[in-house]
Amino acid sequence: MVPRAEFRSYYGRPILKEPTWKVPDVPTYLTLGGLAGASAVTAVAAEVTGRRGLARVSRLVAAVGSAGGAAALVHDLGRPERFLNMLRVVKPTSPLSVGSWILAPFATMAGAAAASELTGLLPRLGRTAGMAAAVLGPAMTTYTAVLFADTAIPAWHEAHPELPFVFAGSAMASAAGVAVAAAPLVETGPPRRLAVLGAGIELAASHRIESRLSLVGEPYRQPGRAHSLLLAGKVLTVTGVGLAVLGRRSRAVSVLGGASLVSASYLTRFGIFEAGRESARDPRYTVVPQRERLDARVTG
Repeated sequence: MVPRAEFRSYYGRPILKEPTWKVPDVPTYLTLGGLAGASAVTAVAAEVTGRRGLARVSRLVAAVGSAGGAAALVHDLGRPERFLNMLRVVKPTSPLSVGSWILAPFATMAGAAAASELTGLLPRLGRTAGMAAAVLGPAMTTYTAVLFADTAIPAWHEAHPELPFVFAGSAMASAAGVAVAAAPLVETGPPRRLAVLGAGIELAASHRIESRLSLVGEPYRQPGRAHSLLLAGKVLTVTGVGLAVLGRRSRAVSVLGGASLVSASYLTRFGIFEAGRESARDPRYTVVPQRERLDARVTG
């Protein structure tokens, strides 16, 4: 029997079009959006438990993060009206459409809550806006993962069960990092525990991606830009959690821990972004899994 030929692409040309999103615009947008969403939830939880300093910091971070993320997205799109055009219709089957309708009201509510916090005006309205932002907060931390997974890019699509957990855990850790760095030290017990929880979720989901995906998972595991970024993100995540836990009585250590966690969140998203780009360049990651699925259907 003639052995089955090994896959070779047509003159090495890619099958999929590589994502053209800009760097650092898209990684920044991904990071700030997740940070804002988790911070909005933290703000409400802090206010309910009487931690006013923590609530104030988290509320301001939610507003600044959502505004900065939206600015990075608009810069990547090139013209502001392109973002506005995405709000012309609501298409439940489109993650991009749903994501736009998550980002726009979240940024509005978070901005209103922060404005009330800073000025002292309309406190009830400000608290209501903050609660509305908190309701949208979990979606803010994960909808970008759904956007990635809903594409044909192999390294993103095949990781669709785990990507939301990676993004959510990373967002929780980064929001906790900012809170630990900027909130009154006596109120930072909960965010320190949140940093441990978020980092654990992120690292566990990342490990599952690397171990579950075989061929398509190579960009996450093998030496390259994506792997280097992800590895640096893991190192900073572990370092940041350690500093956050140890910095209960030290502002300097807490700030270092917070900066490490936010940097780790950025590097993790940047690494996932690069893994997708690498998998789009190599047609093996598209064709070989397709053939394996076809063979499984035939033999099954």
